[in-house]
Parts: sequence; structure tokens; C-alpha cells
Amino acid sequence: MNRWARQTWLQTRNQNRVFWRTAIAAFFTIAFPLITLVLFGLIFEFDIEVEGGVIDNPAQFYAPSLAVFAAASATFTNIGINLSNQRDDGILKRWRGTPIAPSAFMGGAVVSGLWIAVLANGAMLIVGAVFYGVEAEAAKLPAAVLAFAVGSLSFAALGVALSALVKSGRNAPAAAQALILPMAFVSNVFVSTADAPRVVQIIGDLLPLKPFVLAFSAAFNPFIDAPGFMWDRLAVVAAWGVAAALVAARRFTWEPASTSAGSIRRGRSRRAVA
Repeated sequence: MNRWARQTWLQTRNQNRVFWRTAIAAFFTIAFPLITLVLFGLIFEFDIEVEGGVIDNPAQFYAPSLAVFAAASATFTNIGINLSNQRDDGILKRWRGTPIAPSAFMGGAVVSGLWIAVLANGAMLIVGAVFYGVEAEAAKLPAAVLAFAVGSLSFAALGVALSALVKSGRNAPAAAQALILPMAFVSNVFVSTADAPRVVQIIGDLLPLKPFVLAFSAAFNPFIDAPGFMWDRLAVVAAWGVAAALVAARRFTWEPASTSAGSIRRGRSRRAVA
């Protein structure tokens, strides 16, 4: 294992420890989607309209949709909040002054988010298959794996971009939830938007979560033929990921906002005296 890979691995372990020690993050990423699936499985018994037809098992719709929501929470929400808090606490500044490559630190944060997304996604699908009879076609599983990879990487980039744009760690949780929760309601997560007003469908199609949900859920949709790759949906998700990576590259800072502001003021004072 080369030096950069070892540093990335160590940072991945550190970020994982931070996640599991934060009870509220673990609850909303792992437990909340599972609880939602159980509640929906107990309450809802009606047919749900999906792309191509109607299914009579609500869990066949909710399990993959909530699995994607859990993956988005593990990447976008947790990465955005954790990096913002670590910057406020001066942790990023201290890491920046060590021999560890910045790309290794950031890579560890992203890989940790992806690993947690895998755990959350897997837990949701296992519960759905064992307790609610959720089925997936084997021939369409490669499409689901590709959709999960593209979607999770894109939402990880969006999480880094969020931390770059939100300068205070105190504001990061509110900003993350204010973005992802309304987006979930127009993205086939909590309700099907197949018969929603056209404007709601258009908004969902333009945002990254709904294309992620539809591309991943194709493997669980009996009305979509194998192999089930939805390239147009994946292109939308990937475009959001690329745009987020560009924003993060330009705007991300390792120093707390107060430190940066103080440095600017001191620099201006020195120039004024000169």
C-alpha cells in the first residue's frame, strides 16, 4: 500500500469513528429510513403507481426509494455537516498543517461516506426482502450497482460543496435538511410522483435525487425490462456531481470563517499603515 492510499485509509477510519460517535447522525442515516419503511409497511396497503404500471406491494416501491434516501443522507448530509463542524473546530486547519496530503484527507471523508451509504442501503434492502417480500431481477442488478455508485459519488461531491458554501458549522445541519427533505418529497421517496402535477414532476426531474431514485429503483420495478440502465437519469445525477466538484474546488477552505475574516482584517490594517 503506497503512502497516499495508507493516509486515505487512516482518514476513512477516523471519519467513520466520528460518524458512529455522533448518535444523531447515525440515527437519521441508518435508523430513520428503516423506521420509516417499517411504519409505511404497517400503515399502507394500497397499490402504488410507478413508472410503467401499478404495483400492489408498497414496500416494493418504498424499500429502494428509502435506500437511496439513506445513501444520500450518508454522503450529502453527513459529509457536509462533518466537514463544516471540523472546520469550525479548527480540525481541518490542523490537518492541513500536517504531512498528510489534503487529497487523502478529503478522500477519506468521501470514502467513509460511501461506506456508510453501502451499509445503510444494504440494511434497507435486506429488511425489505426478508420482511416485506421485496424482489429484484438479477439481470438488472448491475444497473442498480452503477446507479448507486454514480449517485453516491455525486451526492458526496454535493456534500463537500455544501461545506464550502455554508461557512458556519452551526448552520450546516439546517441547510442540509432544508435541501434534502423538500427534495425527497418531489423525488419518489416518501410519495410517488407519477400522478403529481406536471410542475412537480419537472422540478423533481431537474434535481439530483429523483433521477438517482429512478435509476436505482429500476431493478425493483417489474415494468422495466432488463438490463434496466437509465442513462438519461444517470447523466443528470452525474452532471450535478461534476458541478458540485467544481464548486468545492473553487470555494472550499480549510480555515474557520472567523480566522479567515480576522486574517483579512489584519492584512487590510497592515496595508493601511503602510
